Amino acid sequence: MTDYAHPEVLVSTDWLAGHLQDPDIRILEVDWDPASAYELGHIPGAALVDWKRDINDPVRRDILSPEQFAGLMGRLGVTPRTALILYGDMRNWFAAFAFWTFRIHGHADIRLLNGGRRKWFEEDRPVTEAVPTFPPTQYPLPEPAGDLREFLPGVRAILGDPGHGLVDVRSPAEFSGAISAPPEYQNEGAQRAGHIPGAVNIPWSQAIQDDDTFKPPEQLRDLYQARGVTPDKRILTYCRIGERSSHTWFVLTYLLGYPRVANYDGSWSEWGNAVGVPVERAAT
Repeated sequence: MTDYAHPEVLVSTDWLAGHLQDPDIRILEVDWDPASAYELGHIPGAALVDWKRDINDPVRRDILSPEQFAGLMGRLGVTPRTALILYGDMRNWFAAFAFWTFRIHGHADIRLLNGGRRKWFEEDRPVTEAVPTFPPTQYPLPEPAGDLREFLPGVRAILGDPGHGLVDVRSPAEFSGAISAPPEYQNEGAQRAGHIPGAVNIPWSQAIQDDDTFKPPEQLRDLYQARGVTPDKRILTYCRIGERSSHTWFVLTYLLGYPRVANYDGSWSEWGNAVGVPVERAAT
């Protein structure tokens, strides 16, 4: 992992196994569906972060506010100096989304478990159903960074701009317009299917190996640069609701060191429902 641009943001299962009792870290499992993951067993000492409840505003469609973030960190016993070790269900999609969100809110030391929950379990490492508790802290209110996130008007403004690149990380069937959402997520579909004009389709899964660990940096560079996704451009990633695209945002930003990458978390569930925006589909 030392060949990545920022190897400090990844930890191996071996490293984590040796730091389960480290008081300076907080292990967080970030799940879409805790009932089918965390509640059935998790890494010892890991606290649950429920993606729907803890990372998203409960009323409007938005990530958690600075006040909600500070409250979550305080409940988890985290200080600005705590190292957060993230992993989760769904092959680290939602852990990557939490990484992106926590970075927006300025937490300095965040790391992703390479291979995530699946790798830990397949290696037959320790698992528990015990839920840890931590003394609460007073986490300071953060000042969010705006350059890691893009909104619909900003995406519209860069269409056709050669200094920008759009990466659609969904499946080829979603990109082509054959389907508007994967069958298991029909509630997150859209009125129109297809992709944003000018986007290239590089599915998020092409960045990982069979054990869910990330591919070596030279393979990742070839994957993206062959499609015109180069570090001289400002790159925007998107998917359906922003979780898969945060995984690619992580790859481009931290593993390859691209200096200007933002996640459009409105993604296709917003663009495909918006009135008057341009849509491309594959020829039929």
